Amino acid sequence: METYSVWNRIYDYINPIAFKIFDISVHWYGIMYVSAMLIALLIAKAFITYRNERFPITQELLDSFFIWVEIGVILGGRIGYVLIYSPNRWEYLMQPWQMFNPYTNGVFVGISGFSYHGAMAGFVLAAIIFCYVKKQSFWIFMDLSAISIPLGYVFGRIGNFFNHELFGRVIESDSSLRDIGILVNGELRYPSQLFEAFAEGIIVFILLICLLRYAKKPGTLLVAYGVFYALARFVCEYFREADSQMGYFVFGLSMGQILSLVMLVISIFLGLFVFAQKPISSQKIKHQRKKK
Repeated sequence: METYSVWNRIYDYINPIAFKIFDISVHWYGIMYVSAMLIALLIAKAFITYRNERFPITQELLDSFFIWVEIGVILGGRIGYVLIYSPNRWEYLMQPWQMFNPYTNGVFVGISGFSYHGAMAGFVLAAIIFCYVKKQSFWIFMDLSAISIPLGYVFGRIGNFFNHELFGRVIESDSSLRDIGILVNGELRYPSQLFEAFAEGIIVFILLICLLRYAKKPGTLLVAYGVFYALARFVCEYFREADSQMGYFVFGLSMGQILSLVMLVISIFLGLFVFAQKPISSQKIKHQRKKK
């Protein structure tokens, strides 16, 4: 009979519900999601304070931008999940307000199901509208976002891990990696959520930090983030179980991998556009902002 370590059985010790307020359950995922937002905001505030020559943005503008894009993330993430992953998409489209209804038969169950790629689309759309309304540089705000988001993303994936969701693929019985597996319904699976937290969060952040001193042209960090994240996500998807309602597609690719390839292609074309533009100095941007 196979014996399992404490690590293998870690889900026996982690309750997805952190605590309850009256009859409302507060999940670890919700706590981690809020933590991710705050960490990203604090990192952005640090960059505009200590690297203001690269990110000439005021604290007031950043706070306003944060509210706009967070609305875009919530709407995009939820709508993206419904359109791409949910088997009940047509029912939701007939009654779109139900996408954000946290009650089922009068019982509070929360809202589950968010798509990263949908959230990113909502983020970008909200950023475009914000920069148009406020007459700000879209590229500089997106560069700041690109370098601020990855460490916040780490908390989001840890939230998935604590929430017992987005499990990894089953580890083969003859694999030397069984010691790192997490026991789920009697099967050892890769802790893919933690792989993603490390690769798509920490490694992407380190790469962007290394690139920061050389990325002078606005938009460069955004392009780099798109490329780095897409590659990291594509690799990590080999350790993550595909959504049961989606399965695998051509060449055994998951939907996450297909969307990552789309993101990679868009990032490459965006890079060609960015590098074709004439550089704009930070001093000129500051001067334009003061005139307004």
